[in-house]
Amino acid sequence: MEVSFATKRLAKILNSDKETVRKFGSKLGKSIMRRLAVLEAANCLEEVPITPPFRRHELKQNRKRQFAVDLEHPYRLIFKPNHNPIPVKADGGLNLKKITAIIILEVEDYH
Repeated sequence: MEVSFATKRLAKILNSDKETVRKFGSKLGKSIMRRLAVLEAANCLEEVPITPPFRRHELKQNRKRQFAVDLEHPYRLIFKPNHNPIPVKADGGLNLKKITAIIILEVEDYH
């Protein structure tokens, strides 16, 4: 999948293993790097695992049409499809097979 970042600062941090570990610490930083590698290797969002430890899941309420994957508890890597318009099925749900580009928004504990 094509992975981009919401801000230049986030791109600078997450595109460098050294910066990622410096910003988030060794354990969380390595978890972020593993998740980014899986996201980049996937052809589409449907290929991203929904089972732990990755656990891709769609968010709700004020984060509608955003997704998260688990990192080190309680942190999540939050992203959204980078398509205009976002591919949807006839029933209105997102077409995960056609989502081939995402924007990483943040690393956060949103609970």
